[in-house]
Amino acid sequence: MSPDEPSDETVVRTAADAAEGVIFSQYKQSDVRDYDVTVVFEDGVLEVDVYLNAPEGEDEPDPEQVADDAALTARQAVDDLFEA
Repeated sequence: MSPDEPSDETVVRTAADAAEGVIFSQYKQSDVRDYDVTVVFEDGVLEVDVYLNAPEGEDEPDPEQVADDAALTARQAVDDLFEA
């Protein structure tokens, strides 16, 4: 790792924060029953998994789509981190 590359810890925290940001931009924290954001960054490979248990209904966003969006946003945030 070169000195100007982000640390593994920074990569993981950036991805997790981005994913949580998406979740809580779509739902009030009190409405989310359970969620888990798992981020692994090893040997330059990023894995992001988002589990979301949130209300489903006509006026609510689709939890599966929000979880997918959260994972994609996490990956993009890490890409942006390496481009900076």
